[in-house]
Amino acid sequence: MSFMKPSRFVPPTEVPGLAARRIAADIIDGVLHKRRTLDDQLEGAAAHPALKTLSDRDRALMRRLVATVLRRLGTLGHLLSRLLDRGIPTDAPRAQSALLIGAAQILWMDVPDHAAVDLSVRLVQADRRAAKYAGLVNAVLRRCAREGQPLVDEVKNDMVDLPPWLVARWIKTYGEQTARSMATAISHEPPLDLTVKSDSTNWATRLHGETLPTGTVRTLLQGPITMLPGFSEGAWWVQDAAAAIPVRLFGDVSGKTVADLCAAPGGKTAQLAQAGATVTAVDRSAGRLARLKDNFARLSLDGSYVATDATEWDAGPFDAVLLDAPCMATGTIRRHPDVAWLKNEADIGALNALQKRLLQKAVALLKPGGTLVYCTCSLEPEEGENVVSALLDSESGIKRSPVAADELAGLSELIGPQGDVRTLPCHLQHADPRLSGLDGFYAARLIKA
Repeated sequence: MSFMKPSRFVPPTEVPGLAARRIAADIIDGVLHKRRTLDDQLEGAAAHPALKTLSDRDRALMRRLVATVLRRLGTLGHLLSRLLDRGIPTDAPRAQSALLIGAAQILWMDVPDHAAVDLSVRLVQADRRAAKYAGLVNAVLRRCAREGQPLVDEVKNDMVDLPPWLVARWIKTYGEQTARSMATAISHEPPLDLTVKSDSTNWATRLHGETLPTGTVRTLLQGPITMLPGFSEGAWWVQDAAAAIPVRLFGDVSGKTVADLCAAPGGKTAQLAQAGATVTAVDRSAGRLARLKDNFARLSLDGSYVATDATEWDAGPFDAVLLDAPCMATGTIRRHPDVAWLKNEADIGALNALQKRLLQKAVALLKPGGTLVYCTCSLEPEEGENVVSALLDSESGIKRSPVAADELAGLSELIGPQGDVRTLPCHLQHADPRLSGLDGFYAARLIKA
């Protein structure tokens, strides 16, 4: 196997693909060293300033580079520890990200080995602190191309790509076999899930996908979302199939008043509005609420918007309240692999206290006889089952309304022993593994006496 030797430094704009890799390296550094989320770095006012210079193709490459590195971070760490005598350089973050990006391309992406090596070397050559490691990066990645796959095969355990504290929690909660299945599901790039306004069969055909039992359209199409059929006319919105379940627990909401607390990014709000509810979206982030409003304009949907802390909001009473509470978001790691490396077990306590305050407020906003759906995109029982149990113990006027299997297209595996919904990443298996899986979600339906 031959390799291109890195030539003299050429400005990034003159080397195809280097800009995408440089931005990917910046974003990986942001996650691992500055604790910045992918969402913050990819969207909104704080997004990476050079993103707008990328073509659609390079933007897709950049996203895949970042996701692959974060999704396989444990395996990459094992690999590089075997290839580096003294470990990854700690005084030059760009050297670390260049090694991670180069190895990820060699092992899991359809990139020629010589290009992966050469462009990673260019990344470190262009960085003042990392330039001295150019030779090291070149040698390690060339060795990775020769010896990397057997070293990856040594691991043979997707659980190594998750933080040990999280793996231990999932084994305790769900058992080792299920935890392993969850880790395997998370290791795969997820498909694209869409909630359509109507005629899911037609849109599944047009988008070369299929309709799931729950009504979501799932497709393997890639590329800019804005270029897909139906986007400009507002026929659908992006929403994981599991995230679309909680709103369906309300039943018919046509003509009812509904408060959606912690509403952004707004997929569930859109479901409520599309179903005919008079919906009020509440979120403490004015910026996120503005993006929700823009999406409603594209979808030709109506709603009211309140930028405030929901725990301090007084309104209503409402016929129904949806609370998608802030949480650890561990159920979304398959789509947001940065979550695994940005969260700590210690975060659960503070979030748990907030969830309980928000749930008390949701009860106060609800009319007698009204329906409350509490949900989180967390796999941690402290943020789901335990929160609802604590409320039921303290509020005699609140009763659980168990969910029946026929409400979820007969998918009884999604319903827990108390009648609440609990989806796992390994649920909804498909003959094509690329079309399998769900985000991890918890949802409980409660009635106010």
